[in-house]
Amino acid sequence: MDESSQQRGAGISVHLSRVWRLSVPAILTQITSIVMQYIDSAMVGRLGAGASAAIGLVSSSTWLMSGFIYGVSAGFSVQVAHHIGAGEEVEARRVMKHGIAAGLILSILLLFAGAALSAPLPHWLGGDADIVADASAYFLVFALTLPFMQMNSLASSCLQCSGNMVTPSVLNAVMCGLDVLFNAVFIPRLGVLGAGIGTGLATVVISLAMLWCCCVRSQALRLTRREPCPLDPGILRRAFKIGSPVAGQELAMCGAMVASTRIIAPLGTAAIAANSFAVTAESLCYMPGYGIGSAATTLVGQSMGAGENKLAKRYANLSTALGAALMALTGVVMWAACPLVFQLLTPSKEVQALAAEVLRIELLAEPLFAVSIVASGALRGAEDTLVPSILNLLSIWVVRIGLSLLLVGRLGLHGVWIAMAVELCVRGLLMLVRLWTSKRFMPKMPYP
Repeated sequence: MDESSQQRGAGISVHLSRVWRLSVPAILTQITSIVMQYIDSAMVGRLGAGASAAIGLVSSSTWLMSGFIYGVSAGFSVQVAHHIGAGEEVEARRVMKHGIAAGLILSILLLFAGAALSAPLPHWLGGDADIVADASAYFLVFALTLPFMQMNSLASSCLQCSGNMVTPSVLNAVMCGLDVLFNAVFIPRLGVLGAGIGTGLATVVISLAMLWCCCVRSQALRLTRREPCPLDPGILRRAFKIGSPVAGQELAMCGAMVASTRIIAPLGTAAIAANSFAVTAESLCYMPGYGIGSAATTLVGQSMGAGENKLAKRYANLSTALGAALMALTGVVMWAACPLVFQLLTPSKEVQALAAEVLRIELLAEPLFAVSIVASGALRGAEDTLVPSILNLLSIWVVRIGLSLLLVGRLGLHGVWIAMAVELCVRGLLMLVRLWTSKRFMPKMPYP
């Protein structure tokens, strides 16, 4: 091996090590979020399949509203990463201030919209009469916590994009513990409503702590009165340019999940509950993807801010490969462990068997699902969000929903999950092509 090859290999090793160091705390953050879902599912599952179905009925709608929150956070946090990479901490703090103000306004509007929709929504989704009241109450509590979710998401994303992955991990681990505590208090007394209250209270507490760590303790992002911050339309326009495709993608994908819920609802309570538990269990598999995707956004964003476009592309490629390898591994583990997982989540033998069968279909798509997650995170760091969002929209609506409608009549819930597996593979291939062809990573030519 010649000297240049050795240097290139050493460089890849160093960069891969940095991707891993930033990914581990982000993966732990994903673990805590997923553990909260498991806790809620297990504790509610003990109340019966009807209680699980009530939450499962509106879960896709909660993801739909979360898409707005995620888009706002992405629009401002990517700008923070670019300014931190360029050594412009004052500008990063100005972006933070604009993000807090915009996030509060939008999330409060979402709160009122969610509260107004909470009563009719379960009926629109085709829920059985015996679960619509619980589903409505759960969704109302979720809507009331949206401003706190927005602040938690924004502060956490900005801390990550400044290079601080540890603080969000620690605080989200604490949120998991609080969720257990509050659920233990409220679920025995209030059932499904108690699950919503427990998770909501945990979110409120941690969102306040996350804001304090971001705006007071962070050396790079702490806000002071000595730095005036007049309204800058340029920051808002750039946030809209970055965040609106991300939010649109999340909305389109979650809207498709709402459509999937509507397709599944006529199959009965057992199918709704099995689908909900399978989605919860599968989330354990994709936690490495979202953790590494967060690290990719940070590393690519900071590299682009520093003008190191070639380095940004290398981080994007390494992150995508690492995510695919780890999610393939977690998919294999879940394939073997899912019967035990569902025994922990629900006492219903029918739901356990059906959930395991459909989940094993989707697990075949985990490596390419990882590619779609991590490549999207890397492209987001490069401010390339519009085309990936359009590709994701076409994939989920044309492939997943189209195939689901064709297969559900003959194969039931199994047909819906076959459609999901096929769509995840298509989406991964589309994101891989976009990553390889995106012009955002091209070196900037100097002006003559």
